[in-house]
Amino acid sequence: MRVKGHVLIREAVAPDADGIVECLRGAFEPFRASYTAQAFSDTVPTREEIERRLSSMQVYVAVTETDQVVGTIACTLMNRDEGHIRGMAVDRTRQGSGIATQLLGAAEATLIARGCSRVTLDTTAPLERAVRFYERNGFQATGRVTDFFGMPLYEYAKPLNCSPL
Repeated sequence: MRVKGHVLIREAVAPDADGIVECLRGAFEPFRASYTAQAFSDTVPTREEIERRLSSMQVYVAVTETDQVVGTIACTLMNRDEGHIRGMAVDRTRQGSGIATQLLGAAEATLIARGCSRVTLDTTAPLERAVRFYERNGFQATGRVTDFFGMPLYEYAKPLNCSPL
């Protein structure tokens, strides 16, 4: 049940693909000039790429009472103990409203339920606000930096609490 003005976090389904693309595009557009063309198109994938992600990853969306996608996150198992988060975005008009925290919580709960004791994510230097959010939520830079289509990609990691309830 939703309260007016609030969002519902739920698993994404195929009809959400266009909304996910638009959410990602809107959130990352202000950073386009700081990204290489290939890095931006990987960050803001096409509908077809989102549909592939839906079949290979656990994807969540934050939706309004009219089912508009205003946030998204995806997670997957990397190995038995480690999960990975990618594709996190919140509509610019809703940033700072707690949606990112709810999305991150959904992804982490999924990974904990699958036995993960650690979660990683990657980010870029232009996303300073996102980096501060991740750090406030327990992520720390690992020091691992890889090439992301011509720009540095920084890995962050967080231990997950897997203690029984």
